[in-house]
Amino acid sequence: MRIGVLTSGGDCPGLNAVIRSIVHRAVADHGDEVVGFHDGWRGLLEADYRKLDLDAVGGILALGGTILGSSRVRPEHLRDGVERARGHVADLGLDAIIPIGGEGTLKAARLLSDAGLPIVGVPKTIDNDIASTDVTFGFDTAVGVATEALDRLKTTAESHQRVLIVEVMGRHTGWIALHSGMAAGAHAIVVPERPFDIGELAELVGRRFQAGKRFAIVVVAEGAKPREGSMEFDIGGKDVYGHERFAGVARQLSLELEERLGKEARPVILGHVQRGGTPTAYDRVLATRFGWHAVEAAHRGDFGMMTALRGTQIVLTSLAEAVEHLKTVPMERYAEAECVL
Repeated sequence: MRIGVLTSGGDCPGLNAVIRSIVHRAVADHGDEVVGFHDGWRGLLEADYRKLDLDAVGGILALGGTILGSSRVRPEHLRDGVERARGHVADLGLDAIIPIGGEGTLKAARLLSDAGLPIVGVPKTIDNDIASTDVTFGFDTAVGVATEALDRLKTTAESHQRVLIVEVMGRHTGWIALHSGMAAGAHAIVVPERPFDIGELAELVGRRFQAGKRFAIVVVAEGAKPREGSMEFDIGGKDVYGHERFAGVARQLSLELEERLGKEARPVILGHVQRGGTPTAYDRVLATRFGWHAVEAAHRGDFGMMTALRGTQIVLTSLAEAVEHLKTVPMERYAEAECVL
């Protein structure tokens, strides 16, 4: 069998572990050939690839990023490139393609799968928002980075009697904010699933200072927005890929809270540090298991499917199900967090 692999969308801790696992299982155990396309779907559309053998993936298990590179392709370019992709797959003699990526990548995978290409997807996103899998690799690493940052920020916030508003990733879902906020004992957590009321948030933070506390930490997901009419809020536009551009919720919250509370408030934006660097042991193991099972699915001819974690088992779920909707933070999980803030 000849297998093509690509990584698409934002980079994520654990991508290289998946690539390594695919190559080891395919080459060492099945005697397959593996090629890796450079820079995501662009590499497939332009037939830009390299051979991946055991030497090519040596030493990459703990390496962040992706040795294949990644990029985003406009949806219309991918739709227009279906026949070109089909031609490259035939010319290269590929029996299977394993794309590794998040919501956008999996939607593209479904498009190509529906067009008849032999696709087995692997889910990837630090946001943990793919509904058909219990968890995605990269999430554990991102939460760990955010939690460590929050632990460190507490000391400087207390030293200067400040309110720190820490912005973490999470365009449409607040899983990183929820988990890191709970783990670090933040004093307020703001998520996209629940629009915030600035008056209620200011009152919550203000009560800490009234009780004699010297500081407060607010964790906010980048995609969080205020309840309609509760405050003026600058909403960004959209980029060329149709993704919303955010205007900086932490910055806007810091200005509003400082004015309302009469306390110094500072925004801290963790940004891309959350998805860079070495993956945790958990993410390496999950990524390795996903890669192993993707190769097995390809050998069985289980195309149009995606690997997923259900409980402790790796299962397959359809790409159609995987992109049906995002996994958002349920209100009962948010209620749990409120109890310990």
